[in-house]
Amino acid sequence: MTDVIVVGGGVVGLTTAVTLAERGLRVRVWSRDPAGATTSAVAGALWWPYRIEPAERVGDWSLETLAVYEELAAGAGGTGVRLVAGVHGGERFAALGAWAAELKGAVEVAEGLRVVLPLLDMPVHLAWLERRLVAAGGAVERRVVTGFAEAAAQSPVVVNCTGLGARELVPDAGVRPVRGQLVVVENPGIAEWFTEADPASAATTYFFPQPAGLVLGGTAEADDERREPDPGTARAIVARCARVRPEIADARVLGHRVGLRPVREAGVRIEAEALPGGGLLVHNYGHGGAGVTVAWGCARAAAALVG
Repeated sequence: MTDVIVVGGGVVGLTTAVTLAERGLRVRVWSRDPAGATTSAVAGALWWPYRIEPAERVGDWSLETLAVYEELAAGAGGTGVRLVAGVHGGERFAALGAWAAELKGAVEVAEGLRVVLPLLDMPVHLAWLERRLVAAGGAVERRVVTGFAEAAAQSPVVVNCTGLGARELVPDAGVRPVRGQLVVVENPGIAEWFTEADPASAATTYFFPQPAGLVLGGTAEADDERREPDPGTARAIVARCARVRPEIADARVLGHRVGLRPVREAGVRIEAEALPGGGLLVHNYGHGGAGVTVAWGCARAAAALVG
C-alpha cells in the first residue's frame, strides 16, 4: 500500500518525498530520469532566491531551507552541502526583500554583498536525498508518467513535482523554460564564489568552486529549449568570468552543462485539487532558478496540504 506518489525526482520532488516519508507516510517517487540526469543535477546550486515568485512567500520558503542547509553543512558530511563565502556583485540590502535581514554575517562591501551561503554539490546531494528517503521507508522508481490518473490509480494522494513537465502534464501553459548554460573548468585555486546578475539581460556572470571543478556561468535565455551547449556562449561565459578573475582564462575546460529552469509566470504553485474518483492532487512546481533555494520550505508547504 502506498499513501503518496510524488511525480518528479529532482531536488523538489525528492525533498518533498523525504518530508512526507519522515512524517510516517508510505511514499514512492516516480521519476522519468535518474536524479543525476534531472535539471537539478546541473544547477550551480548556490542558495539564493533567483528568478522566483511570488516575492511575498519566497522569503519564508528560502529562510526555512537555509536553516536546513546550515544544519546539513555542520553535520557529518556526505550531504553535498558546504558553507562558502563569496560576493554578490552589485547587490545592496535595500534592493532585497525582508528575508535578507536574516542573513547572518552579511556585509555590504565595495563590490556588493559579502556573505557566507550554502553551496551544494548537486549530484552528491541528490544521491543523499535518495538514501534518506529509502531510510525513511520510501522508494524511487523510474517511470514515464503521461497523466496523474496513472498515479492516482495506485495512491490516494499524488504530489506533482514535475518542474517543466507540468507544462504538458497539468497542463499549464504558464510554465516556460529559461535556459542556463554552464562551463566547468579546472579550478585554478579559487576558493570563494562570485555572482553578478542583470535581471534585464540573458547573460549572467558567476563562478562556484565545486569539488569536481570551478563551475562558470551563465545564461538565462527565456523560451530557449536547446539542450546542447553552444560553443560561442561557452567562450563568452569564460571571458566574462575571466574579467573578474583573470586566471580563469587559462583554466582547462572539463565539460559543459545545460539545464532548463522551470519558470512559471504566476509564480510557484503549491495548491491542492480533487482528482476524479476522489483522489487528491497536490501541486509543487514552478520554482524557476531557485528550486534548491526553496526546496525544504516548499516541501513543508506541500506536505501540509497532504495532511
